[in-house]
Amino acid sequence: MRKLMHSMNDLINLSRRRFLTRGTSGVGVAALASLFADSGCSAADGVVRGALNPSGVARFVPAAKRGIYLFQSGGPSQMDLFDYKPAMQSRFNQELPERVRKGQRITTMTSRQKRFPIAPSMFRFQQHGESGAWLSELLPHTAAVSDQICFVKTMVTQAINHDPAVTYFQTGSQIAGRPSIGAWASYGLGTENSDLPAFVAMTSRGSGLKNGQPLYDRLWGSGFLPTTHQGVKFRSADDPVLYLNNPPGVSRDVKRAVLDDVAALNRKRLESVGDPEIATRIAQYELAFRMQASIPELADFSDEPQHVLEQYGPDVKKPGTYASNCLLARRLCERGVRFVQLFHMGWDQHGNLPKAIRGQCRDTDQASAGLLRDLRQRGLLEDTLIVWGGEFGRTTYCQGGLSPTNYGRDHHPRCFSIWMAGGGVRQGMSWGKTDDYCYNVDADPVSVHDLHATILHLLGIDHRQLTFRFQGRDHRLTDVHGEVMHQLLA
Repeated sequence: MRKLMHSMNDLINLSRRRFLTRGTSGVGVAALASLFADSGCSAADGVVRGALNPSGVARFVPAAKRGIYLFQSGGPSQMDLFDYKPAMQSRFNQELPERVRKGQRITTMTSRQKRFPIAPSMFRFQQHGESGAWLSELLPHTAAVSDQICFVKTMVTQAINHDPAVTYFQTGSQIAGRPSIGAWASYGLGTENSDLPAFVAMTSRGSGLKNGQPLYDRLWGSGFLPTTHQGVKFRSADDPVLYLNNPPGVSRDVKRAVLDDVAALNRKRLESVGDPEIATRIAQYELAFRMQASIPELADFSDEPQHVLEQYGPDVKKPGTYASNCLLARRLCERGVRFVQLFHMGWDQHGNLPKAIRGQCRDTDQASAGLLRDLRQRGLLEDTLIVWGGEFGRTTYCQGGLSPTNYGRDHHPRCFSIWMAGGGVRQGMSWGKTDDYCYNVDADPVSVHDLHATILHLLGIDHRQLTFRFQGRDHRLTDVHGEVMHQLLA
């Protein structure tokens, strides 16, 4: 009887292992595939060789091989930067008409105001380039490259507060827990360089308020995708990644031997239970080992010519600044990193906007334009997609005290501006029209899901096919929404 019971238990365990291995280890193997293909790393031997595209989604020839998302956290004021509204000048301090506001939802920060006085932009606008794009005096460097940019003036979003709004732009959902757009890109595209992550995230603050809106690691997380696709955050410090150096007395050869032994144990466990997170763990240990050699070279700007450094502005050699992160983004893209995301904080200007937005533009304008120029000079812009924008815009009415030289603006999801450039994007174009008050979209709205669908399309992926089964349904970045904006494509 004991022998029979042992035999039955062995059969049950064997069946369980087979089920788990067949049902889930494919995910883990796919996670490893994107990092170990052709790498020759000993810990990967016997685990996986081959495919670079872990999602298995059929791809078409992309316009862009990689993406850089310059996310301006806090909500840049569209009517002070991109959306010129000269008719507003004659309406200073007038009440915003109810026929314009239409009872739309506003935040608790201004909902108790007795008035909603119109605050025209105090900054001068001018047309630039052959395209005649209107830009504020705050963006002279962006203006100089405006013929290479597609300005989208009719973005709309469903979220009105920062956390759900930023989460929505990063994951396609206002509720935390979904994979970020960079994780989806990593899952769909794989990697071109096994010595670096497929997805890197960086943050900067600059002149923004020190106690401004925080950013959370989940914004570049992998959600329910294998964790190998989560963004690797580079720190705002001399060493972008922690523990680049081995402890005293531990040589690289010793570290290699330890990893091989740990990987052998993890492989046995993977074969036994088929848990995809074990495969991810092996992949991450190996990637970390290779990054100890690749990251110091990456972060060393000493080989950059002076004229290139000058394009990014005076802060380029200060680790953790927006300018430094922009140059680092270009160096990452050169080395095959698929998706780089820069988060610059401090655009949440409820009061004292004229002074605050000047600082934000000094932080970002030259470096953003310098990145575009640098990529173009190296022949990389034609297959590198750049996206610049925040989570929503700002209200045309003033929050707080109003004077001709000082005003604040509340959150505004109904219309705001972003820009795109590079791989497959139409150059020298301004898309969409907002009303005279810069409050509602008059023509050609673009939703967050539309933007995501367009980004994936430019990267060679049909957003409807890039799916991952989780809790009984197939999820995607665009959920059940999104249309590719073919009008924005070259």
